[in-house]
Amino acid sequence: MSRRFAVFVYTASFLFFGCFFIWPIWKVIQGGFFDEQNRFTLRYVAVVFQNPVYIEGIINALKIGIGSTVLSLCLAVPLACLYNKYEFFGKKAFAAAVLLPLILPPFVGVNGFLQLLGTYGALNTLLMRLSWLTRPIDWVGAAPLLSIMIVNALSLYPILYLNIVAALANLDPTLSEVAENLGCRGFRKFRAVTFPLIRPGVFAGCTIVFIWSFTELGVPLMFNFNRVLSVQIYHGLREIGSSPFPYALVGVLFVLSATFYLLGKRYFGKNGYAMLAKASHGRTCRRLNVFQSCACMLIFMLVTGLALAPHAAVVLFSFAADWYQTIFPVAFTKANYLAALGDSITIPSIQNNLIYASGATVISILLGIGVAFAVVRTKWVGRQWLDTCAMMPLAVPSLVVAFGLLAMTQDGCVFSFLNPTKNPTLLLIIAYAVRKVPLMVRSSVAGLQQISVTYEEAAQSLGCTAMKAACRITVPLIAANLIAGAILVFSQAMLEVSDSLVLAQKRAFYPVTKAIYELMNFLGSGTFLSCALGVWAMTFLAVTIIGASVLLGKSFGSIFKV
Repeated sequence: MSRRFAVFVYTASFLFFGCFFIWPIWKVIQGGFFDEQNRFTLRYVAVVFQNPVYIEGIINALKIGIGSTVLSLCLAVPLACLYNKYEFFGKKAFAAAVLLPLILPPFVGVNGFLQLLGTYGALNTLLMRLSWLTRPIDWVGAAPLLSIMIVNALSLYPILYLNIVAALANLDPTLSEVAENLGCRGFRKFRAVTFPLIRPGVFAGCTIVFIWSFTELGVPLMFNFNRVLSVQIYHGLREIGSSPFPYALVGVLFVLSATFYLLGKRYFGKNGYAMLAKASHGRTCRRLNVFQSCACMLIFMLVTGLALAPHAAVVLFSFAADWYQTIFPVAFTKANYLAALGDSITIPSIQNNLIYASGATVISILLGIGVAFAVVRTKWVGRQWLDTCAMMPLAVPSLVVAFGLLAMTQDGCVFSFLNPTKNPTLLLIIAYAVRKVPLMVRSSVAGLQQISVTYEEAAQSLGCTAMKAACRITVPLIAANLIAGAILVFSQAMLEVSDSLVLAQKRAFYPVTKAIYELMNFLGSGTFLSCALGVWAMTFLAVTIIGASVLLGKSFGSIFKV
């Protein structure tokens, strides 16, 4: 990598993240922790903690984050251990099925969850027909926090599963054998030997699950649960230009997220124990008999079935002519899809999303490849800072960044020309790119680490420039990684939630996720139309996720590491 190109990459990357990641966060901190004379103050934050409504919102957000993470662990750890240790019929198919919950944003799955567990939903109807209930129970209303935790966990546990499987795959099987020879078996061996070795990988997954759940906006909003910090911030957006308290709320959200991340990093995310360069022998999975294989298959089927139940309900809902107080829809129709495609919101939202996601993908490809080359192919002192800066958007709540971007584009600010109240196109492209660049960086880094630098050195020794060697030799060799990264960026940008809900303020510029939320609020056929649009999104994301996993193979799990 030439020095001139490296300087350009460093400069462009730090400018981009400085302007559209660090600066928005600073605007949030400045608005919440500095007064009109630009003096540091805790007055606004103190008012937040003196308001019982905000205190309840913070506590509920913490409960959701912790509960979702614990439930995700309960689902992911057994599946990962079974996959790593045993060989059973259909193992690869079930391992692929585990990833299916990633194909739909959790806030869309709320539609199906409410239809299954609502007061007049399928579960109550079934129990009443079996005479196990005399009158329906409002399961969601009785435990709204638990409902949110369940939806989050069923959507996010694959991220933990991928990290744990990757961590288990890197363990030397000799360590397990030595522990067993010394009498350490079963859960004791897992607690004393296995878990300490895979703890960094578990922490990496837990970090993403906790932060995403703690700051999740879409799921509580769709449940109409307003007593949580993220929704309180969303409803405070209208006061962003006249009151410091929305800034204080976002500042509290950011500080709490960073504090919990650093505490977890300090106590749970320390570097793992050193491994031998090569294991003494390869890992062999224990083959199970028919009954044991059926037990493993049943566990995978149970977890995957539970996770996909809301998705299946969304699909049924999208084709339903009527579904009220029945176990299944009483009639099916294609009219919902025809109405959705003919609605004044849906078609423009798809067109808008294609523009936003395409622009974000182009920016992410250029930045991601440049950062990856700078991190892997240079020895500059600042490369670790560059890598950290590029990956931090995964660890910082998207709601914080979206709110900061909105704040820095208000009238009178340097970036007021990006104000989304006029035309949010460019700001949404930038916002999506900031959030999705880490996916491109990680997929590119994974490819470069597998390609020896000697290929480029050999080309340069024969008179080829560093840039030409990279373009003609290295980039084609890592093409699968680059394509997979681009697919992930594009598909995830198509279904971004927080940025879309916060920054898309004009109906003509709504992306798909904002359109789904608006359709849910329509009386009559609104839910049917939102489900039809959700199925389109689910199908699209399913194809892209499967394509990316095929291209990346075992490296797919590294996409979600911070």
